[in-house]
Amino acid sequence: MRFRTLGAACALCAAAVPASAVGQSPADAGAPAVPAAPAPPDPPVTPPPPALAPAEAPAPGDMQRAALRQLVNRHIGLSHRYGRLLGDRLSRAERREIRDTVGNLAPQQVRAETRELRVDIRQLRRRLERKYGGAPDVPIPPVLKSIAQCESRGDPRAISSGGTYRGKYQFSYTTWATVGGKGDPAAASETEQDRRAAILYRRGGPGHWPVCGR
Repeated sequence: MRFRTLGAACALCAAAVPASAVGQSPADAGAPAVPAAPAPPDPPVTPPPPALAPAEAPAPGDMQRAALRQLVNRHIGLSHRYGRLLGDRLSRAERREIRDTVGNLAPQQVRAETRELRVDIRQLRRRLERKYGGAPDVPIPPVLKSIAQCESRGDPRAISSGGTYRGKYQFSYTTWATVGGKGDPAAASETEQDRRAAILYRRGGPGHWPVCGR
């Protein structure tokens, strides 16, 4: 009976002990509870960078103006080439006049005008080739006759002793090329040499012939 009473008392004692105290030493049982370390805070959320705005597409009106400007510039370039073939370069005022006139046309009209100008250039080249041996049709200043007489006695096949100066006006290869000549000046027709000399004279006067141009 005594043993049964002690067993019941021990059972009551075990039930009274909290579960957290089980497995602790006597010294630990009396110590105050240590609070748990706080959890580290969440890292700050970085907002995403703002999206780049897409590049603005050019307005249709700007594209049309740019296309028309390109057509006009092409037409002016061909007009300048046409003038060179005639030995008459376009002045700044003439280029501005062409720009103002052609720039007021519709793109289709500019293209049509440019095509006609290309045809004119081809026809002019063929005509000049047949008539002047490829030289532009430019007036021949009377002074060139005396220059040619002084330089070569008027001989279109004359060649200097060193071979540097050639033809009726004793062109060097470099000077001949600057006025549109090709190949050997002394091999060109006399008409072409006259025309090329006229271009050179128009650019700088008689100074291109330092001895005979005085």
